[in-house]
This record gives sequence, C-alpha cells and structure tokens, in this order.
Amino acid sequence: MWTGEGESKVLYVHTHGVADPGRCATPFFLAASAAAMECEVGIYFTMYGPQLLQRTVVDKIGPKGDVGQPLAYFIKQATDLGVRLYVCQPSLDLNDLSIDDLIDGVEMIGGAAFNDMAIEADTVISF
Repeated sequence: MWTGEGESKVLYVHTHGVADPGRCATPFFLAASAAAMECEVGIYFTMYGPQLLQRTVVDKIGPKGDVGQPLAYFIKQATDLGVRLYVCQPSLDLNDLSIDDLIDGVEMIGGAAFNDMAIEADTVISF
C-alpha cells in the first residue's frame, strides 16, 4: 500500500458516517495538509466511515450539514495532493454498500493490509 521510501507516512482512520457531519471533513483537511508537507498519506474508512464515500452523499453533506462547502470539496483537495483513500471491505457490508457505490479512486483493502499500513506508518490518527 505504501509506495514511497524515506517519506513520513501518516494514516488517518475514519469511523464516523453521515450521522455526524461535523466530523466528516477534518480527516481530509489534515490529510491534505500532511500531503502538502510531502508526507505519504492514506485515509482508511471503517465502521460507518464508508458512508461518506458514497457518490450520492459527497455533494450533499459537509461539516456544516447541508450549507457551506460539500464534502466533495475536501475530498478533491486531499486527493489532488496525492492522499489515497482506502475502505474496509467488511464495513461496506455493514453499511449495505459495494465498492461500486463509492466515488472513483477508493481502494478496498482487508484487515491484514490495514494492519501492515498501520505498522509501517510513522503516525496513525483516528477520527
């Protein structure tokens, strides 16, 4: 999963979904900041986090609910800087979703791959 040698690696873990919109943008904002600092950055969506990556949600929800910048704005900032998005396959099942329900560019990984990333990361931050 990690590609760079010698770069600092930061892994964000996002567990909150659409029921808590105030928490939706912060991991993307922080991940974009870390990527701008030339870190290799990933965000792993587990538990209810995959709800935020739905094609039907990213333009309708934001940190202020349905006003202000939509979540899609923060996602684009992060991914344009090279932040990679990962989703937990069992969490897709938990939320009755499939990878096809999600925005383009999301990579599905399992628990072993996540654990490898966490072990190799310099920092793991959970939301």
